[in-house]
Amino acid sequence: MSPYRARILDFTTRNRLPTFVSARLWAESGALLTYGPSQPDIFRRVTTYVDRVLRGAKPGELPIEQPTKFELVINLKAARSIGLTIPPPLLSGG
Repeated sequence: MSPYRARILDFTTRNRLPTFVSARLWAESGALLTYGPSQPDIFRRVTTYVDRVLRGAKPGELPIEQPTKFELVINLKAARSIGLTIPPPLLSGG
């Protein structure tokens, strides 16, 4: 994670700039919106790879996987602070 996250978010909030990033932690820290692979799902998938390697599988022979679960996080407090209204259908997932 960026050591400058707080500074970046402070700048974007002061200047009323919408901030879009890929990691949920940023939205929890003040970014407007995040969209990206589900981190908990990725960590679960990694543990299966670690298990397979520890059981003797060769890392180079394991298949490459793409993320299959993604998450959208909208920080409503950040939206209000820059004067944005999020449409209700987006909030309901519809």
